[in-house]
Amino acid sequence: MNHSKNISRRTFLKSAITSISLPIFARNLFSAPASKMIYHASVGGSGMAAADLETITRHDFVKLIAVADVDINNVKRWKEQYPDIKVYQDWRKMLDEVKEINTVNVSTPDHIHAPAAMSAMQLGKHVYVQKPLTHDIYESRMLTEVAHKKRLVTQMGIQIHSTLEYRLAVRLIQDGVIGKIKEVHSWSDKKWGDMDPLPDRTDPVPPNLDWDLWLGVCEYHPYIANGYYHPGNWRKRIDFGTGTFGDMGCHIFDPVFKSLELTAPITVRSEGPAPNKWNWAINAIIHYVFPGTEFTEDKTIPITWYDGDEKPPKDIQALVGPMPGQGSIFIGTKGVMLLPHIAKPKLFPQDQFKDFVFPKVQTANHYTQFLEAVRDNGKTWANFDYSGPLTESVLLGSVATRFPKTTLEWNTKGLKFKNLKDANQFVRRTYRKGWEIKGLS
Repeated sequence: MNHSKNISRRTFLKSAITSISLPIFARNLFSAPASKMIYHASVGGSGMAAADLETITRHDFVKLIAVADVDINNVKRWKEQYPDIKVYQDWRKMLDEVKEINTVNVSTPDHIHAPAAMSAMQLGKHVYVQKPLTHDIYESRMLTEVAHKKRLVTQMGIQIHSTLEYRLAVRLIQDGVIGKIKEVHSWSDKKWGDMDPLPDRTDPVPPNLDWDLWLGVCEYHPYIANGYYHPGNWRKRIDFGTGTFGDMGCHIFDPVFKSLELTAPITVRSEGPAPNKWNWAINAIIHYVFPGTEFTEDKTIPITWYDGDEKPPKDIQALVGPMPGQGSIFIGTKGVMLLPHIAKPKLFPQDQFKDFVFPKVQTANHYTQFLEAVRDNGKTWANFDYSGPLTESVLLGSVATRFPKTTLEWNTKGLKFKNLKDANQFVRRTYRKGWEIKGLS
C-alpha cells in the first residue's frame, strides 16, 4: 500500500518511478507498529537534508518533531513550516533530549555521517544516512555491525538503487544478456578536488554558525569564509569530504556492485595524482581487482574508476559511441552494456540487440521503502548490510590515491592493508577529545 502523498521528483531523478509495490517480510524486532506514527528527526536542515526532509515529511504517517543544524539559519524554514518541532544546533543534544524519536535522517558533510548515525543507532533509532555512508572505512564496518546486531532498519541515500534505471541494469547482467562479465569501467566528470594549498588566513565565523560543532570529530581548523568549507566545498577537503569518488562512487558503483554480487576487493591501485595535505586530487584512475562471482568470466574481475577529465580508453569508448558525463560500461562475453547515470541501459552491438525486449523490474521509492520497513511492511534494499561493504570498497579507492602507482593488497577480515603499513593510518581516524562516540572511538 502506498501511504505517500503526491511526491515531487528530485531534480536529479530523470525518470518516473513505476512502482512502489513492496514484498512483505517477517516483522522487524524494533519496528514501529503500522497503526502508529513515526516520529522523525533530522540531522541537517539544508541542501541534501532539505531534499530528504521534503520527501520524508510528505508521508501521512510521519511526524517531524526535531531538526538540528550547526547553522541555525537552516532550521528556520522548518520551524516556520512545523511550528511545534524542536530545533537545535547540536544534534547530540537533540538525540539526548527528544526521547520520542523513532527515525533519523543524517544528511550532513561526510565527516558527521558516522558519529550522528552511530549515536542514533545506539539509542535504538532507525537511520537513513546519505552517501557515502561514512568518511572512513572503519566507520562503515562499525555502523554495519551495530545496525545488524540491533536489527535496526537502515538505508543509505543511493536513491537510484531503487529506480528503474539501476534495477533494470542489475537484471540484465544477472540474466546473462551480455554473457559473463569480463571487466567494468565507471566514471564521473565531476571535479571535487583542489590542488591549491590551504589559504593562509582566518576569517570571522558568522554568528549563525557554530564552527566547533561543524568541525565535529575533526581536529581544529580555522574558519575560512566565502564557502571554502561551508556550505558546499567541504567535499574537496580531505578531513571533511571524500572527493569525487566519495560523492559519486556510491551511486555509480552501486549497480556494478549489486549486479555482480561483489564482495571486498583483493587489490586497489591508483594511477592518478595524489592529494595534497588539505585537499583531494582530481583526474583519478583507480584500478580494483575483485574476486570473481557467478556473473563474471574469470576468478577475478577488474573494475576501473575514472573522474574529472579521465575517461575509459578510446577502444572501450568506441564500443558504445558518445559517452555520457557519468556512468559505467560492462564488457561481457556476448555483448556490451552502457549504463548512463541516470538513464536506461543501452546494449551493444546495436544490430545484435535491435529486437531485444527489456524485462519488467520491481522498483520503489527509496524513502517510502525505508519508512514502510520501520512500519513492518517489507525491508530496505540499500540497508547497511549492503551499503556498508559498498562504501568500504569506494573508500579504499580514496586511500589508494594517497599512494600513486602502488598496488595495495586488502585484508577485509582484518580491516587492514597487507603490504603497506603506512596505508593503514587512513583506515580509521582518531576523533578529537570531547567527541568520543560509543561504538566508534
